[in-house]
Amino acid sequence: MASVSTTRRLTAALLTASLAGVTLYASACASSGSSGGSTAAAPSGSGRITMSPEKPSPDPRIGLRAGTTQKYAKDTTKRQVLTRAAETEWNMHLVKSMEPNGPFVGVTHSDLAFRGNYIVQGNYDGYEVWDISNPRSPSLYHEVVCRGSQSDVSVYKNLIFVSGEATSGRLDCGLSGIPDSVSKDRFRGIRIFDATDLKNPKYIYSVQTCRGSHTHTVVEDPNDKNNVYIYVSGSSAVRSPTELAGCSDLDPSLDPNSELFKIEVIQVPLANPMNSKVVTKAPILAELNRAPTNAGRTASDSIDRVATAAAAGRGGRAGGGGRGGPPPGGRGAVPANRGPVQCHDITVYPAVGMAGGACGGYGVLLDISKPAAPVRAYAAADSNMSFWHSATFNNDGTKMLFSDEWGGGSAPRCRASDHYEWGADALFTIAADKKSTSFKSYYKMPAAQTQFENCVAHNGSLIPIPGRDIMVQAWYQGGVSIFDWSDVAHPKEIAFHDRGPYDVTGAGANAGSWSVYWYNGYMYSSEIGRGLDVFELQPSAFLSQNEIDAAKTSHFDYLNVQGQQKMTWPPSFSLSRAYLDQLERSAGYTAAKLASIRAELAAAEKLSGQPRKDALTKMATALHTDARGSSDATTAHKLAFSVGDLGK
Repeated sequence: MASVSTTRRLTAALLTASLAGVTLYASACASSGSSGGSTAAAPSGSGRITMSPEKPSPDPRIGLRAGTTQKYAKDTTKRQVLTRAAETEWNMHLVKSMEPNGPFVGVTHSDLAFRGNYIVQGNYDGYEVWDISNPRSPSLYHEVVCRGSQSDVSVYKNLIFVSGEATSGRLDCGLSGIPDSVSKDRFRGIRIFDATDLKNPKYIYSVQTCRGSHTHTVVEDPNDKNNVYIYVSGSSAVRSPTELAGCSDLDPSLDPNSELFKIEVIQVPLANPMNSKVVTKAPILAELNRAPTNAGRTASDSIDRVATAAAAGRGGRAGGGGRGGPPPGGRGAVPANRGPVQCHDITVYPAVGMAGGACGGYGVLLDISKPAAPVRAYAAADSNMSFWHSATFNNDGTKMLFSDEWGGGSAPRCRASDHYEWGADALFTIAADKKSTSFKSYYKMPAAQTQFENCVAHNGSLIPIPGRDIMVQAWYQGGVSIFDWSDVAHPKEIAFHDRGPYDVTGAGANAGSWSVYWYNGYMYSSEIGRGLDVFELQPSAFLSQNEIDAAKTSHFDYLNVQGQQKMTWPPSFSLSRAYLDQLERSAGYTAAKLASIRAELAAAEKLSGQPRKDALTKMATALHTDARGSSDATTAHKLAFSVGDLGK
């Protein structure tokens, strides 16, 4: 596989050099407030893209003013923002920022799930429900206090699922904690709420698991409409069998029922969720050797990339050189050369029958054709990756991305002295037989942050730009970055939003954007300390207004980002014009040809009934013929199909 430079670092000099020769599209202020204006976009369908593909220089994210915090008089464990940090943005706009309320002020906000016009936002002490009927002005709809950490949330129909891993979690949702090492009152696993009435959700059941649940993933089986499944990922120690019968942390060679190297699969009967139970403990990490890691390295260390793979099935092995981290957990019975004992997060993509498991030292490709019994198809390791954290597929399932949460999310990993490859995303292509991956490149938010800002790759989602692979991603206090990885070997940032450090003293070190996801036209960010942010895209040379309008036609009734759904676009004139803009960007047609097609499309749009259908059908036929001579034939045929669909 291709190697990477051993000297790429995020230094200020490199940042300045990498931005040289480009000019500002949307100016951003690095001293105070949310940055201002942008060049006006050309009217929809009016012709050429006129915006400059240029980036602010110097990068306005560098040197943003920090905020300050003060302690509450009644509760010294909680903090509030006293002075807001300075903000800057480029090619995206912060529409609204909603602060946390009451019991959740000063408590870590975690992940997001979406249902209809509502967002469920996890919090270490429970979850909040936001009404986004008006996305530009959300309102707090309901809140549920139920401590569990980290309260990873998912939705399915009328159900809400919430992860609990902390040993202080109680079955009764109380906040008093549990001092005993073994207790019948302790909760660690998946809580199930009946949220038929989101204003009054009912806690109906809990599925106790041996490791608790750090995160979880809801999996739909296309062949089973009576159940959904939950893949449970836990990163904590295995419970005592005295507290939960059947739990074991011994090496599987000593105890075949051990929790190690497996994930728990819960079956949820939709007709009666109170019968939910663990039905499988899938050994997806069995027989993996300890992976190479960058743990303990400093910025002066050389970067030697190692990628290794495991064969399909339980018997596959992967391993290699590089510096090893500490041995896996347990009672000392696990050999030091064994691989990760659990996964941190799993993203499933039922439409293509695959899942991506981010499992500490490995990125694992899973076959989920039988959702209740996932099987490892491949495992990749990389000495530049410290803690494989989460996965994202592109829409057609030919590529995947793994993030690296080096430092666990609380450490500064975007300083000028930190290597570009560390705490970044690793981008892969997937083989046609879905049994292997090939490394192509890294992507990292490209602006040096301070030692007071925890910054590392975290949760994000695809943005439904037709024909392209565009992703929005959270980087904790590194802010939000949007990048294009259509060319998987050369990902490129196209938009960002950032704030200065949460606290000038570094007291609010664990802060920033936990996750940011596109949902039905807007991007929503779970801000660890500040609450909920709402963003929208702005047109630029990288992204036209037509492409943004087309993205807004792709709609989901609900969304759990780790349960990836295939994005589709209904026929629309904005979709056809989006492909025209892409053909202009790629020089797939001459300027004269593009102008002619745009004029013909505009004329057809003014017609109605059968004359419109006839004009569009005739146009589509001609466009398919023309596409054969285009230098970007793939996009040209997509344009032709989209015009043909308009004529149906």
